[in-house]
Amino acid sequence: MKSKRDGRRRTRIEMGLPCDWQISKQKISERGQYLLETGQWSDCKFIVGQEPNQETLKGHKLFLAMSSPVFEVMFYGGMAEKNDPIQIRDVQPDAFKALLEYIYTDRVNLGSFELACELCYCAKKYMLPSLVEECTKYLWFDLSPKKACRAYEFAKLFEAPVLMEKCLQIICTKTNEILEEPSWEEVELGTVITVLEQNDLEINSELDLFTAVERWAKAECARKSLDPTDGKSLKSVIGNALSKIRFLTLTPQEFAKSPGVSPLLAQDEAFAILMNILCTENKAPLPEGFSSDTHNRAKPLKTQVAYFCPSKHRRVSTPQYNELGFWPPISYDSQPLFNNKDKGSNTLHNAPLMVIEGGVRKDSGNLSQTNNPSSVVIEGGIREGPKYYCLRSVVHQTDCLNSNVLDCSVTFSVDKNICVMGVQVPTQIATVTSNLHQKLDPDTSYTEILYAHLLDSDGTRLTYTHFTTKVNVGTLVEITFNRPVYIQKHKIYRVGVVFNKVGWYPMGLCTQHMSCDSVFFSFGIGNTDHTVKDGLIRSIVFTY
Repeated sequence: MKSKRDGRRRTRIEMGLPCDWQISKQKISERGQYLLETGQWSDCKFIVGQEPNQETLKGHKLFLAMSSPVFEVMFYGGMAEKNDPIQIRDVQPDAFKALLEYIYTDRVNLGSFELACELCYCAKKYMLPSLVEECTKYLWFDLSPKKACRAYEFAKLFEAPVLMEKCLQIICTKTNEILEEPSWEEVELGTVITVLEQNDLEINSELDLFTAVERWAKAECARKSLDPTDGKSLKSVIGNALSKIRFLTLTPQEFAKSPGVSPLLAQDEAFAILMNILCTENKAPLPEGFSSDTHNRAKPLKTQVAYFCPSKHRRVSTPQYNELGFWPPISYDSQPLFNNKDKGSNTLHNAPLMVIEGGVRKDSGNLSQTNNPSSVVIEGGIREGPKYYCLRSVVHQTDCLNSNVLDCSVTFSVDKNICVMGVQVPTQIATVTSNLHQKLDPDTSYTEILYAHLLDSDGTRLTYTHFTTKVNVGTLVEITFNRPVYIQKHKIYRVGVVFNKVGWYPMGLCTQHMSCDSVFFSFGIGNTDHTVKDGLIRSIVFTY
């Protein structure tokens, strides 16, 4: 017995690992940290991310399965994962490392806004609600005018109403700062519309909003390779944003200074609006679609601070909410109420008892309504024209078994600039092989759980969605991205879908070249990895 133990000690010394390391680790989190860092006894590997930012990480099936039901199915389900290493393409390596650290140690170090967003996506994918809550609270605490719009989009995407309302509060009380940020030009059109729909904003006049919309439109035109000096191009990208601007609250001088000479307004439109500003009686009719609202929402506000109750002063590691939904305090004058000298914890400064002014603003919805069935509604505006489906022809069908998680993707390029809205993938087939002792009737329905994303040639994620829906077997299901993305011609993109439902799918060998309307698609471009499954990506949904 002693000789065996001595042999193990010699082996560990030769490997450069300490002997009897368990003795010095008093807590399970310390022991978990050690196993994670050293990889000792690891029994699974993950290849995470996309080239060139791809990393191989080690894990322990038991640790992972006892924290996540997704990992439990993956490793100990009826059809456990046999592939090693396991490919995870839709998660960034830093986010997956943070996920592992949380699973092994119950600690999470959210060092940046970007990491918190990525980790929240990862936590949702692997069903760790407590980690999702940690990420959401971090974003809530880290809000600033620079990040408010992006945080609002994140909160809307992940259905976090408290975070959404807090973002709207900052948007309404620090509007000028937000509009002057360079990041304003990169927000989604739906967010632009949301800002324009608020009734009280910290602006000097409606002119600030018009200038910000024009600036955003020029940036969007540049992204879509359109002429930013052409009025038609500018109008084509802003949807119904102009209808939200209250031109009648401007003075004649303010209107003539900027909107009156902007390419966003035609001459007849500018003249009609100016006549309505000048004339109090016998007004000429406003051009169709322009606002007649004369309520001035320009309302510079004083610095406001969420209340802090000194009796509840305590040391915390993550923000908490009080009964009104506003704790810890957030200062809107950029003076933090937290002292971060102690790394890993936040100590509250003493703060006066103050109450937030103003009510909670409801999201009135960003999508315009239309009765035109050939119109496609995109992020707050109507883009005329039909929705197209580039359906790939199946040359040869081969059934594929998804034993736990099935990851498929395909690269593609187009010969025209288009707007990608989503993809179509097949549902499970009606009959499966007899060795599984089950059959699916053609009329059977089940719940499909999918993740989909669109990447550029550098592996940067442009858009994605978490998609759960009831489907019938033997059909195609359409997955709509959370944000439609305009892509450029002759550039390579990758669309991927992750299937999380166990069962058989019609994989298929699909054609590599397809035409849809006047757009020519090339699939499998630059793909040197022949193990990548692409036959489940049946259709690209787009408009142009």
